[in-house]
Amino acid sequence: MVEQHRKVSRRGFVGGAATALGYLAFTSPTDLFAESNGATAAADAAPPPMLPLTPSTSLAGPLEDYDALAKLSFNENPYGPPESVLKAMTTAFKYANRYGYPDGGVIEAIAQHHNVKPENVVLGAGSGELLDVMGTAFAGTPDKMVIGASPSYDFVYSHVSSVHGNAVTIPLLPDFRQDIPGAIRATKTHYRNVGFVYLCNPNNPTGRIVTQAEIKQLMDAMPPDVPVLIDEAYYHFVDNAEYGTSVPYVLEGRPVLVTRTFSKIAALAGMRLGYGIAPPDLIKQIQPYISESVSAVVKWGGVAALADAASQAHVKQVTLELRRKTTAELAALGYPVIPSETNFFMVHLKRDVRPVIDAFKTRGVLVGRPFPPMTEHLRVSIGTADEMNRFMVAFKDIMSKPAAQTAGGSPGA
Repeated sequence: MVEQHRKVSRRGFVGGAATALGYLAFTSPTDLFAESNGATAAADAAPPPMLPLTPSTSLAGPLEDYDALAKLSFNENPYGPPESVLKAMTTAFKYANRYGYPDGGVIEAIAQHHNVKPENVVLGAGSGELLDVMGTAFAGTPDKMVIGASPSYDFVYSHVSSVHGNAVTIPLLPDFRQDIPGAIRATKTHYRNVGFVYLCNPNNPTGRIVTQAEIKQLMDAMPPDVPVLIDEAYYHFVDNAEYGTSVPYVLEGRPVLVTRTFSKIAALAGMRLGYGIAPPDLIKQIQPYISESVSAVVKWGGVAALADAASQAHVKQVTLELRRKTTAELAALGYPVIPSETNFFMVHLKRDVRPVIDAFKTRGVLVGRPFPPMTEHLRVSIGTADEMNRFMVAFKDIMSKPAAQTAGGSPGA
């Protein structure tokens, strides 16, 4: 069943949580609130409210308390930038006082990395900015809409709603893959009003890929004037021969924007750098909405990150090993895991996820927010070996108790 969202504000989309987040004070890991909820207000009505924690939330309190948390909620690289990137960014600090500064050749480096021309590259303050400006440029009026799967990176839909557009979402298939034929049907049904089609590949929160054959099926069925936004934030973690980047469609001149981020495998989430690959005419349409707020420091860091393939390969190897180990342990305990090709996974708890999230919080482990309607699935990022061990210890303790005892109380309650 296709679900249509009309004029839902960002505030409403996140279930009443304020979008202008203030400072979140805490004195110990047990005081840290869980992630903001990305559900609709209706889905949020029954469970107790959870105060928002998002990647942009400032944390006030002793730094050692924050550092002590196992941070498995935002799909970050837990190891931080490699030495090559830190050195490049340190060098760039000498331009901190300049407007017109040398940028390290970041556009050219990205273009060379993808074998495209510089005019095919656009920068953003994280790939999230490019997802937002795509919504503003192509679906920012009441007569326009975005088509996409749900659950997915639903802030694309909430942004479109916040700029007065609409969203038509297609439920995932029973195996949690995206319904490509469904997206095609929805696009053709609403053709006159479709601003763009959104595809997160691999998908967040499930970790499942859309294969190259499915991408071709989608692209071949798209009307030539309907842009397609393909979010490849987790591209670098995929280890599946059926998967491939969608950049070749840009080279064919299709109206496609492929986005990448330095926030995941490159460990620059706090520095905000992403980019898009697209035909020049599509870039011209979104360019007026881009903030041009990317700093000199992260531009130099991005160039160094692209060049340091060895560091990224190591992060991928360690991440996939820990994912395999953790998901195998969960499966052995009787908790099935959705097959993932990313630095996170979803485990089926067979009970409501909200009290479990809160119980992890009291044990100093931050895990992913709820993703309605998958309210019995928990998204877990892959952290360090120590963090994953802490997760498993907490998981066994929490899930050994009846569901009624999961919420609230002390860790031993």
